[in-house]
Amino acid sequence: MTRANTTKHLDRLEQLTAILKSEDALTSKMIAEELNISERTLFRDIGILRERGLPIEADKGRGGGIKLHRHWGVGRLSLESQEIIDLLISLAIAESMGPTLFMRNIDTVRQKLMASFSPKQKEKMHQLRKRIHVGEQASPDVLQSFSTKKQETKATIETLHHAFLFNRRLSIIYQDFYNQETQRDIEAHYLYLGFPVWYLLAWDYLRNDVRIFRYDRIKQADILPQEFTVRPLSDFHDILTKQNVRTL
Repeated sequence: MTRANTTKHLDRLEQLTAILKSEDALTSKMIAEELNISERTLFRDIGILRERGLPIEADKGRGGGIKLHRHWGVGRLSLESQEIIDLLISLAIAESMGPTLFMRNIDTVRQKLMASFSPKQKEKMHQLRKRIHVGEQASPDVLQSFSTKKQETKATIETLHHAFLFNRRLSIIYQDFYNQETQRDIEAHYLYLGFPVWYLLAWDYLRNDVRIFRYDRIKQADILPQEFTVRPLSDFHDILTKQNVRTL
């Protein structure tokens, strides 16, 4: 076997390991199709991984599949809540860029990252990705009023992200276009990026309606004890349409 073929085989074994770690039980046909190999080659690779000590299980019969033992967790990451959401946002932005020069392997990166998360973290990641959206670059009018020098403090960002992550109501001081400040109680349902400006798509109790808030205009944020249930995306349809947003 040539060096090129050996490298390709090792890459495939690594990808197979990531698939088995990051997904529920899959049939041999599904895995073989994803790797673009025959089922015979797949089982040969599985044999190699078993020889390396990976506890691969195969359930026979209808509905059965191939997977790693559920308690196998070598290489699992230990991430704080803030790190999870920061990583999620970064990955979501990278995916939205498409197959750029340095992002051609984004699917493999995502599989490896997901393989490193605990089952609880995986579920949280899946749910949060549905709540992050990316639109077109900010307009010249928005950029004119946006400055990195006016950006919110690190503490404010962490408060906003914590409330978003754990579905907690927020009390914020918001400065509008005319520099007038108002106190708002809001629910942070979705994040939206019109690069480089971040927004919260929220329910505003002051207006008793959905509203969009620019991050850099949130001067203070405090978490309230009340929790909320995420509203359906359809509630924000008019805002999303106006901002020309696409879901990640």
